[in-house]
Amino acid sequence: MFGSATHLNCSSFMPTASVPSHGPQPPRISVLSLSIPVAMGYVPLGMVFGFLFVQAGASWWLALLASIVVFAGAAQFMMIPMLGLGLPVASIALATLVVNLRHVFYGLSLLDRLPAQPWARWYLVFALTDETYSVLTTLPPGTSTRQMVTVALLNQGWWVLGTLLGALIGTQAQVPLLGLDFALAALFAVLAVEQWRSADTPAPLWVAVLSYAVAQAVAPQQALLIAIGLSVLAGLVWPQRSPRETAP
Repeated sequence: MFGSATHLNCSSFMPTASVPSHGPQPPRISVLSLSIPVAMGYVPLGMVFGFLFVQAGASWWLALLASIVVFAGAAQFMMIPMLGLGLPVASIALATLVVNLRHVFYGLSLLDRLPAQPWARWYLVFALTDETYSVLTTLPPGTSTRQMVTVALLNQGWWVLGTLLGALIGTQAQVPLLGLDFALAALFAVLAVEQWRSADTPAPLWVAVLSYAVAQAVAPQQALLIAIGLSVLAGLVWPQRSPRETAP
């Protein structure tokens, strides 16, 4: 009896080993490294926009405000001649809606991955550019809301920084910015490689390449529009892969 009591008393004072948690841990990723390729395209293209915006006769702070509030690269470049012609705001808004209509399909494909917090969801919807969409779709499952929002915020920050630099240069000197437009082609090439590496199958990329080749041969002037339509059609008729059964 004494020995048993002693054993029990001693065991009650012994430290118990902590049981490691086997719950799902958020993936460790560097959002800055993911955003650096976008910066290589956004900073020079933002500089071109800020420079052209100021050269068109607008103030530098209006260019900065456009990149903060609008944040739509193609629409912002389209806005420059429309503002120069004195078109009404309704016409500019309608043209912007048509140019950015593709973002509706981006958002539909990300509905299951968008965070539940209203502020984070609305900001990601606002900041969902082509490049941000490409980066978000390569993030592993379980990526935290903070990491997703930080990626989008960094990407917009690069664009705003480039706009500010270009606007300041445009107010001080007449500097040609020839060749910087190639940064967009280089940026999309890098993002396409990342999509290739993260995809389960290279079929979507080959479908896009073949669609553009057919469209270029049939109607070179409308090649991009036809290629997009063929890619959408291929996505609708492509056989869906059944999810694999996982062992318990």
